[in-house]
Amino acid sequence: MSDEFDFPIDRYIKSTLGKKAADVVALDVRDLTSYTDVFIICSGRSNRQVSAIAQFIQADLKKQKIKPVSVEGIKEGHWVLLDYGQVIIHVFHESARDFYDLEGLWADARRLVTPALKQARALEEKRESNHA
Repeated sequence: MSDEFDFPIDRYIKSTLGKKAADVVALDVRDLTSYTDVFIICSGRSNRQVSAIAQFIQADLKKQKIKPVSVEGIKEGHWVLLDYGQVIIHVFHESARDFYDLEGLWADARRLVTPALKQARALEEKRESNHA
């Protein structure tokens, strides 16, 4: 399997990080399912934040001429699913993310580390070390 995708994964990651989504994880599921290539999973701390993250992702990707195939759960704010075909973005309320445990369900999927994820993790580590 190639590490390369025929679309820019980081574009989706950057949109996900735009509203301070927590614990962003990208999973390569190409060899595990036929309906998508990548799951991006992230969390918000409240229903309002989950909905705001999902709305920001939609608006940001729309500016780049990328529109979802479907969107589910945006009003409720527990678990929003943004289906972009090759990429499915799951925005969870922290408690729903723990309950559904997609990372555990897809434990065989390779975790992707993109430039945007590396940068976000470095900033988070810097913030944590400043608070220590």
